Formats: sequence, structure tokens, C-alpha cells
Amino acid sequence: MNGTREVEVVVIGAGQAGLAGAYHLRRTGFEPERDFVVLDHSPGPGGAWQFRWPSLTYGKVHGMHALPGMELTDADPERPSAEVIREYFDRYERTFDLRVRRPVDVRAVREGQDGRLRVETSDGIWSTRALINATGTWDRPFWPRYPGQETFRGRQLHTAQYAGPEEFAGLRVVVVGGGASGTQHLLELAPYAAATTWVTRRPPVFREGPFDQEAGRAAVALVEERVRQGLPPHSVVSVTGLPLNDAIRKGIADGVLDRQPMFDRITPDGVVWKDGRHVEADVILWATGFRAALDHLTPLRLREPGGGIRVEGTRAVADPRVHLVGYGPSASTIGANRAGRAAVRDIRRLLSEEQPAAA
Repeated sequence: MNGTREVEVVVIGAGQAGLAGAYHLRRTGFEPERDFVVLDHSPGPGGAWQFRWPSLTYGKVHGMHALPGMELTDADPERPSAEVIREYFDRYERTFDLRVRRPVDVRAVREGQDGRLRVETSDGIWSTRALINATGTWDRPFWPRYPGQETFRGRQLHTAQYAGPEEFAGLRVVVVGGGASGTQHLLELAPYAAATTWVTRRPPVFREGPFDQEAGRAAVALVEERVRQGLPPHSVVSVTGLPLNDAIRKGIADGVLDRQPMFDRITPDGVVWKDGRHVEADVILWATGFRAALDHLTPLRLREPGGGIRVEGTRAVADPRVHLVGYGPSASTIGANRAGRAAVRDIRRLLSEEQPAAA
């Protein structure tokens, strides 16, 4: 499409964070397509949830918080979370008439004319006064590097490529990672695989009892402090620990969740530790998390020397026109909802304070 289209706000991403931001824009008087536009590169509604493996049923999802203005009710806990949340997001977009444009790839955001931002996409160019970036992490799976990795003759895959336990039947699997995905993979794989080995860099921390509001605030504060310093954020889960539920207890008792320290190198047929211990493997499954998908913002030079983007609330300190929602402390579903509201409040203030450019 030729020409540059102008709006007040561009929202990039239509997952939990992007939809929350779009909802609050709509609620405070911004009209979709006229005042703001939502761009999403996914093929359909559902954010990153639409790509989750089928065996991750809705009942296994912990901490899924409803979007603002519409509860998620009567969801069948036995249905795949990808289906449940895709349908919920689709209904949400239609109910609030958010008019998400997809699939649209945002290639770069750079300085435009007259103090505006230039958003370059596969669907043309948008000129905007403010930006809500809600691109999440799913598109940037983190693959650690270990000596000998390229020599491994078996299969290596990341959580982002995991499709379910059946494909590992009869195979020896090493699962790397101490987060929720790693433990879920192990518990699912164990009945199918010939053998499983669990390795993590640090001993996992299991959390007993309920996770109350005070503990939640403390965890978010730790993540928030990192982004305030311009450091790459740790996930909220990394500071909350893993809930010690019945499935985890059984996995520990059965020896499935028998954590081993991180191996030192990879061989053609497995992994080796410094003490000479060797485990043969057909598959290495990297449940090693994700990083924020922010490469399209590179032209704005927002990163600090520490490698992260310094953020106050949701606002990028280096550019008050840019808000990062679903980044750092707002990466949880409830955090994304609150951050969407906070970002819109700040954007309204920014736009009302701006003076017209001099002729």
C-alpha cells in the first residue's frame, strides 16, 4: 500500500498486553483505525497462546488472568489452552471492535518527521505520535551455547517447537531448564520416553503454600528494579519459584524430577559432566526460556549499556513516546492488564501536552 497513514497511537502485538492497551485506548475515547491501530503478525487471534502444544490443557495453565472488561468463564480445563484462549481473544476483539490488522510484520520503528515515529511494516508505513509495544517474547526463544553442541547427532529443539510428548516415544531425552515449561515437559515425557534426564544451571526453587499479594508484589518489585537500571529483565516466574502441587510432588517421588547440575559439554551421542559422567541421549529439549522481541525498535537506540531498556512504569526513559507493555514487571498476564491501563494514561497526558510543530 502506497503512502503513509497517520494515527495517534500504534499498538504492536495483539496478545494479552496489546489487547489490554487497545481496550483502554478505546475506553478513553480513541477510535480504532482513526486514532489508533493494532498490528499483529500472528495468523489469528490468541497471541503466543495459539502456538502452545496441544497437551498444555487449560487446567494446567497457572496464573491466566482475564482481559479487562471481559471475564473468561466456563472454560473446560481439559481443552488445549491454545483453543480456549484463541477463542476468548477472538471474542474479545470482536466485542470491543478493536479491528486488529493481521498478519502484519513490523520491520522497524524509527524517528519520523515532525516529532512523530515512523513504523515500517509489511502493510506499509504508519506515522504515529506514540507507540505501545506489546511484542512479548515468543518470537525470541533463547538457545544457550555449549561446547560440542554442533556435533550432536540427535535432535535438538526448543520449547517453542515442542508439539507434545508422543513424538519422543522410546527416545532418551535430556531436558534443560528449571522453569515451569521444563517441569511440564518432563512430567509429560516420562511415560513415553525410554529415559529422561533433567539438568538446570541452578537448583530449582519450589514454592510451598499460596502465592499471596504481598509475595507477588515483592517478586514484581525485583524485576522492576532491573528494568529501572536498564538491565535485561528476568522473568517474574524466576523470582516466584515453582508451585509445589500434587503433580510436582509425584514427579519428585517417582524420580522424574531428579535435577542434575548443568553438563559441561555435548558429545555426538549425549552430554558429559566435568567428573566424566556421561548420559547418552537421542534428544536435547531446551526449555530455556525466551527474550524480549524488540529488534524492530533498534533504530530508536533505546538500549542501555547494561543490555536492557530502562523503563519507568511502562515508559522507555530514552523516549517517552514509547511504552513497553508486557516487558519486565508487566510480563505476567495480570501485570500486562495493569500496564496497558498505565500506558494509555501516560500517552493521553503526553498527547495533551504536545504543542503543534512550528511551521
